[in-house]
Amino acid sequence: MLNMAEGLARIGALAASPVTATLGRAFADAGFELAVVGGPVRDALLGRVTHDLDYATDARPDDILRIVKPLARATWEIGREFGTIGAKIWDDEAGVAEQVEITTYRADSYDGTTRKPTVAFGDSLEGDLSRRDFTVNAMALRVPGPTLVDPTGGVEDLLAGILRTPADPEVSFGDDPLRMLRAARFAAQLEFEVDAATVAAMRTLRETLRIVSAERIQGELVRLLQTDDPVRGLRILVETGLAEQFLPEVPALQLEVDEHHHHKDVYEHSLTVLRQAIELEHERHPGAAPDVVLRLAALLHDIGKPATRKLEPGGGVSFHHHDVKGARLARKRLGALRFDSATIASVCQLIEQHLRFFGYAEGAWTDSAVRRYVRDAGAELERLHILTRADVTTRNRRKAARLRAAYDDIERRIAALAAQEELDAMRPEVDGNRIQEILGIRPGPEVGAAYRFLLDLRLDEGILGPEAAEERLREWWAARQA
Repeated sequence: MLNMAEGLARIGALAASPVTATLGRAFADAGFELAVVGGPVRDALLGRVTHDLDYATDARPDDILRIVKPLARATWEIGREFGTIGAKIWDDEAGVAEQVEITTYRADSYDGTTRKPTVAFGDSLEGDLSRRDFTVNAMALRVPGPTLVDPTGGVEDLLAGILRTPADPEVSFGDDPLRMLRAARFAAQLEFEVDAATVAAMRTLRETLRIVSAERIQGELVRLLQTDDPVRGLRILVETGLAEQFLPEVPALQLEVDEHHHHKDVYEHSLTVLRQAIELEHERHPGAAPDVVLRLAALLHDIGKPATRKLEPGGGVSFHHHDVKGARLARKRLGALRFDSATIASVCQLIEQHLRFFGYAEGAWTDSAVRRYVRDAGAELERLHILTRADVTTRNRRKAARLRAAYDDIERRIAALAAQEELDAMRPEVDGNRIQEILGIRPGPEVGAAYRFLLDLRLDEGILGPEAAEERLREWWAARQA
């Protein structure tokens, strides 16, 4: 909750910070305006950590460069055509160079067929702020001074915990449909509600998202998943129909209820698994960056269920092989959203393997089975631990306790076997070159078959030692030749 007195004190401190104070004086001395804009002002008022600083000015790019070059350790002009100059300004208090971006006031226009604006420079700070996405991001702090500039009621919306567009939401989202996804993300990030008119516009304009590139949509989805509680934003995307446009597998989890067949609400279950995975992620890796791969896998782990649902006699419902089907669907969807191949491979592996553990809970596994579990999970073992634990959402306390105890047990056994056998390596004790020497064969399919025999031997019986492994290889080869 925003405390106005404390918030004003924090933005006063922001204005007095070495970098902002230095730039404010330099622009004023040169006869230009300068203001901190957008997120940093909002976050300072809310008492949140302020990251990279953005500034707006009536100076044109050439003037910005002329003013900042004497102050900067480095400058760059990648955004020059949009009026943006980047710089690294030394902060004496922090002892580091702080990265900033300074942009000429904008007065862009849109044609409605693309989200790329026709760039036009503006003449006033108020005009620049009025074209931004939400009122809480449309505040500025003039420096030196300082003076808080809030032409669209951002402070009132911060106090109310409301997300609202500065202009008519249908106009704002019509200009740039990506703002609809940003509404969901900011609702989750700030724990705000989206006002009714804004939600209505999101429903009306959901199909305009098609003019936004897959890469941009992916970027907003990732930012949403990186928040502490993305479920709030995901619900907004589903309820407005936006998710149907780029991630239809999630709203499809809202399966129809058959009065004669009962099963867990798969949509609500998936959101709960996501929340529980994030909680476990924080517990097991405090301070680490948000694990987007884990969170994607938690959200999508059951997307194969709608396609595999079967109504059984007696009122039961089955979802046979939904893990395999879900992995295939995830691969296709994440590829369409332009996720990188490593992310796709990891997410799909977790989805395909997320049911493996439940066989362990039904009866003790041999050491061989535990080794195979570790081998198959590979680098995803820690994420699989978290996902599998998070997947327990039963309200039956006895069942939940039994599953937790079973997973505690398998983790203890994995640790014990790892200590005994260097389980992480999980390779045969005889390599491919030595196989060829022992058997007197050339590279080819027979070497691969011998390698697989030795790997199975390693998984089934643990470490035998190189001499014993070579003897078993010779015996296997002799039997194969006979």
